[in-house]
Formats: sequence, C-alpha cells, structure tokens
Amino acid sequence: MTPDRAAGLTATARALAAGEVSSRTLVERTLARIEASQDTLNAFRIVRAEAALAEAEAADRELATGDRRPLLGVPVAVKDDTDVAGEPTAFGCQGVHPAVTEDGEAVRRLRAAGAVIVGKTNTCELGQWPFTEGPAFGATRNPWHTEHTPGGSSGGSAAAVAAGLVPAALGSDGAGSVRIPASWTHLVGIKPQRGRVSTWPRGESFHGITVNGTLARTVLDAALLLDAASGNHAHDPHRPPAVDASAAVGRDPGRLRIALSLEPPFTAVPARLRPEVRVRVLELAERLARLGHTVEEADPPYGQIGLAFVPRATAGIAERVAEAPFPALLDRRTRGAARLGRLLGGVPLRAARRAEALLHRRIGGFFETYDVIITPTTAAPPPRIGAMLHLSGFATDRAMIAACPYAWPWNVLGWPGVNVPAGFTPGGLPVGAQLLGPANSEPLLIALAAQLEAELRWHEHWPRVAVADSPAG
Repeated sequence: MTPDRAAGLTATARALAAGEVSSRTLVERTLARIEASQDTLNAFRIVRAEAALAEAEAADRELATGDRRPLLGVPVAVKDDTDVAGEPTAFGCQGVHPAVTEDGEAVRRLRAAGAVIVGKTNTCELGQWPFTEGPAFGATRNPWHTEHTPGGSSGGSAAAVAAGLVPAALGSDGAGSVRIPASWTHLVGIKPQRGRVSTWPRGESFHGITVNGTLARTVLDAALLLDAASGNHAHDPHRPPAVDASAAVGRDPGRLRIALSLEPPFTAVPARLRPEVRVRVLELAERLARLGHTVEEADPPYGQIGLAFVPRATAGIAERVAEAPFPALLDRRTRGAARLGRLLGGVPLRAARRAEALLHRRIGGFFETYDVIITPTTAAPPPRIGAMLHLSGFATDRAMIAACPYAWPWNVLGWPGVNVPAGFTPGGLPVGAQLLGPANSEPLLIALAAQLEAELRWHEHWPRVAVADSPAG
C-alpha cells in the first residue's frame, strides 16, 4: 500500500512552526498509527495517549504565542530503558514496575526542545541481545518482513520509525543496539560520542559502554534529534565538547581517506561475513570512491579488545539484576550473565577500564592514516523471529557474535559511529554499513552520511508494513 506516512522530523517541525498543522492533530494521527500497528509490529511497551494529547495542546498554545523551539509539538518516542516521569522503566523485564518520578536527562532535554513523548518502545531484557522479544511483551517485528526481527536492543524504536509511526526515536547503544536495528530496518542510526547524550540518572550506563543515540529515516532528522537530546547533567562524568550535528548535514566532507574493514575483530567464536551483506557494503564503498574519496582495505589494530568489553558488559548486567524488583522473573541467560559479571566486577573490571587509554592510543593511531572507517554493521541479515529466543546462554552468545561482530568495539572506545542503509538482500531484507571515526567526529561522519544519502536517497524506500493516516486524520 502507499500510505500517507508520518513526515520526517524536520518537515514536521517546520509545518508546526508555519501553522500548517496543529500538534494535537499530529499526535492524534500518531496515536492512531501506533494503535493500528500494535497487533502487527508491537513496537511500543507504553503508549502515553492521554498525557501526549495534553502535552500537544500545551505545545499548540505555545506555538500560538510565537514560541519556536526546535521540536515544539513534534511527536517522538523513546526506548523503555529511559526514564519518563510518571511511567515505569521496565527495560524489557517482566512484572509491574513502579512509575519513576523524574525524567532522565535526555528526556528532559527533548522536552525542553518542545518534543511530545508519545510512548516508550520495546527492548529486550536489559538490552542484551540483537532481537526484541521476550515474555514481558511478546515479539516486536520488522516492518520490512514481519517474520524477522527488527534487531535489538532498540528494536521497538527502529520498528516505529521504519514503519512511519513516529518521525524519529531515541535508542541506546551498548554493543550496537542503535546501529544494528538501524541496519536491519533501513534507517540512519547515530551512536554518538560517550557523554554526548546524557544517560543520567546513571552517570555511566554499563560502565561507560552504553550511550543514548538516535534513529530516523534521514541523516538530518537523526542529527536534529541528536542536537535536541544532547547535553549533560551536572554530575555526568563524561562531558565532550559540543558539536552542531544538524549543521554538518550538507557540508562538504572533503576528499577523505576511508578504510574499508571487512574483517571482524577477534572473538572467541567464529564470525563470517555473509556474501549478501558483503556485496552491499562493497557497493557502498565503490560509491564513496566515485564521490572522490580514497577507499582502500585496511583493518584497525583491534587486538584483544574483547577483554575490555566483557567485564564492563557483564558487571553492568549484574548491577541491573541486583536492582531488579522481580529477579525470579528474569531470563535464565540474564541471571547467568549476572553471575559472570559478579566474578568479573573487581580486578578484571578495573583492568578493562584501564585498557581503554591504551586502545585509544593504538586505534587512534590508525586515524593518522585514515579519516573514516567503513565496515558492515552486521555480518548477516536480520534473523527470523524466535531464532535466538530459546537458546542457551552460550548458544545465544555464539549466534549474536556470528550475526553482529562489528559494532561493539566502538562502545569500548566510546567514539561515534553512524549506520547508513546499504541496500537489501535478494530476499528484500535490509542491511547496513557503519561509518566510524575517532573521538568527537560526529560532524565528519554525519557530513559523509548525508553525502551518501543525497546520492542513494534511501529515505524514499518504504517497508511493506507502514501505517496510513486515516482519511479523517
């Protein structure tokens, strides 16, 4: 079908500012799309219908007075690991969780920019896996092929944006959890520099490997949401220098030296790049070369970077499990990861944190030769629903690494990366490539992504499941 889908974030903000549409009308349409899609896609854990309509009416009153904040009256969604005052933060877990009393810093900043938070999107339990399924809420499905996952752990946000339910959404990325679902749903996904978007009320989430990021159909929309959410709480430990992400869109990135890296970092279990993904990434690299960039195959000196990841990830899970109000309801794999995290939470964790400086120097040296790295975002297309849901802990780890071996090193480093759509497999499943840079390189990565978007116009392609506005809407 050819629905009148949600306009992009930038276009929606402009229409509101010009008085072409009211926020209440936009939110009503958004809520109708969410309701119509929920049985099919199941993107949302919480829909804030009454609260969002009240916020939209308040936004309309402000618009009428001439207020022109960047996202005033625009409906957006956030992942259900992010605190929204008056709503529970279940983070994919079972049980009736208490409502929180304060917005997380990222939500506070979105509200300050004028955004209307229409709901909280589904995520797998404690954000651990590249699928968005579980007994707490069922399975979230991929709008391109509903028998496949949209990825994880920001799968609900990705499904909502890809289907046109909302123009953009906030996610979080601890091992690729923005970039992987962006890849598997044909979206732009920005994982920013650590500290760019606050994770407060946690100064560090999962010992610094998890950051908040954005998902949208276009580079400009992802950058606009990033600018709106960016900034720090007074007690944040990481406070990178400010960047203007939106201003980088349309800026000439210059002629860049780009390393094409197809070899995954070393992992304890094998990972192989699937041919149908490889060919799409190679085509994207060829496009970059035709745009005037120098592209050559070269792999960063990752070494044993996994030793700096596992203690931080599992110790973070152990901390979340210790706080969980219903620990008996947690997945057996979650409890197993927490046991490992408790073992690694002392000396191994401290060693992992110290290793980051060495990794910065070693991999940072690679950027003396190259400006940007392009790699596959994943090694495989999106798996089918249920493919990993009932595996053992070890089998889940093997399956995750086989499908997604490329994204997590940048979480150890804390540096930015951007997923861009790379096309589709012969079966019509989306795949992506990630543009990676050194510290605080979001403007360069965004400029390069926007240059590719101008050539490929990936935002003009819509999935088979996308929900129209009703004729009366």
